Amino acid sequence: MTTLVAAEAVATPLSGQPVVRPATPADDAFVEDLQAIAFGPGRFARTAFRVRERFPIDPSLSLISEVDGTPSGSVWMTPISVGGMKGYLLGPLATHPNFRKRGAGKLLAREVSKRALARGEGHFVLLVGDQDYYCPLGWVPTTPGNIQFPGPVDTSRVLLLADDPELAKTLTGSIAAFEAGV
Repeated sequence: MTTLVAAEAVATPLSGQPVVRPATPADDAFVEDLQAIAFGPGRFARTAFRVRERFPIDPSLSLISEVDGTPSGSVWMTPISVGGMKGYLLGPLATHPNFRKRGAGKLLAREVSKRALARGEGHFVLLVGDQDYYCPLGWVPTTPGNIQFPGPVDTSRVLLLADDPELAKTLTGSIAAFEAGV
C-alpha cells in the first residue's frame, strides 16, 4: 500500500533535476532567445532550418525542460518523410548554458522521440548531431549520402533512431513532406 507521502515523493521531481512539459505559446520568447544563444545568427543558414522552413514543426511535439520551475531547454520535432517512409526530424535541441550537464538535453531528446514514435505514424527519428552525444541514447549513423537534405550536411552526423536497427543502413531518398510517406 502506498502512503500519501510516498506517492508525493514519487510524483515530485528532485530539486535541481530537469523535468519535461509541453511547450506553450508563452514559451516562444524563451525558445527564440535560447536558440539565438545556442546557435547564433548562423542558425538560419543551417540545412535543418531549411527543412523546417519547408515543413512546419509539430507544436504538439515541442517540449520544454525546466529545473525547479525555470525553463532550461527546448526541442522541436518536424514531421517529414524520406524515400516514402514517414518519420520525424529532431531539432533544434538546446539547453541554456546555466543548466548544461544536468541531463536536460538528453531527457528532451528521449522524451520527444518516445512521444513521436508512440503515435504509430512515423517509423524513425532523424537528426544531424554528434555521435558521441546521441549514439548512447540509441541513435545510429545512417549510410553516408543515402538521405538527401535541401542543403549541405556532414553525412557522418546524420543519425537515426528506429525500432528497426537496419533502417539506418537502408533508408534512402530526399526529405519530403510527412504526407508523402507511408
